[in-house]
Amino acid sequence: MRVRVELLVEELKALRKGRGILASSITGRVGPALRAVTGTHPDDAAADMRRKIGGNLLRWAEELPEDLRIAVLAAFALGEDVRLPYYKDRVHLVAQKLGRDERTARRRIDEGIERLAEVATAGTADVEDRPVEPGAGWHTEFLQVSLALDQPTPEAFELRRIVADRDRLEFVDLAMTLTSPPSRNGTVRTDELEIDVFHGGRLTRMQMESAERYGFRLQLPKPLRRDESHQIGLRARVRPDRTMSPHYVCVPRNRCVEFDLRVRFNVDSPPDKVWRLNNTFSRDIDDPAPAGDLLPLDGAGEIHTRFHELTPGLAYGIRWQASQATGTGAP
Repeated sequence: MRVRVELLVEELKALRKGRGILASSITGRVGPALRAVTGTHPDDAAADMRRKIGGNLLRWAEELPEDLRIAVLAAFALGEDVRLPYYKDRVHLVAQKLGRDERTARRRIDEGIERLAEVATAGTADVEDRPVEPGAGWHTEFLQVSLALDQPTPEAFELRRIVADRDRLEFVDLAMTLTSPPSRNGTVRTDELEIDVFHGGRLTRMQMESAERYGFRLQLPKPLRRDESHQIGLRARVRPDRTMSPHYVCVPRNRCVEFDLRVRFNVDSPPDKVWRLNNTFSRDIDDPAPAGDLLPLDGAGEIHTRFHELTPGLAYGIRWQASQATGTGAP
């Protein structure tokens, strides 16, 4: 089935009614065109359907002019300040935000929805024939990492939401890199990094894929069908006597839509500088001349940064400069 822009526009206009994306009857208001472009299924739970559709609408809206983006986000009740129960109230809010009358606000919403549909269908082939990502069978929809560097040993808590790209996905292969500082000789051993799975699977295999990269396999609780999502929670902890390089990065092997990183430093010995690494070649992570935007620490000694649509093979994260270099790397 090839998705027609006109059909998608019609379904989006139906979705904006009432409470919009928050409507209790959302499962019955999503038609075949909207399901096709958002990867939803008729038997999805309402919460999963809202998450998938809402995430796609937010992503598509990023490509719209500011006035149209404001209009469509309010129309679908996407945002804490626009969650009004009636569509007419959200139209009134759009008019206020744009400094226009309500008739103009409605035109902006209609125009924005038409542009959304164009973005959603641009360059798409028949959705039933869309290719599986080579080799992986899954991709990361959302990766959230909280790294604590103010503990006796660095710990990274990872929450990952994956989406299956094929039916009967039974396991996922992940990797973590523990980079040695220049002063260290020899290779990393498997006992220098502890990985604990909190939920979402069972660790069945762990081995060294290179001198510094740990590969491990996670058996899923049940096989996933294509486009089904699943959450994984785990912790990676470095052995207390292990010295690490001053960076933490994500280098995805396959698609990663969102990466959210929080790092907590010791407030008694904060780093001199923290750089944000974006679209960085792996060999440049430890370049003697650091590049990237500087990130300020807040009052708790923390930084927070996000990345969208990461390119496989490139690095995203942070690098810091401190008197005692400690750091870690991630897949």
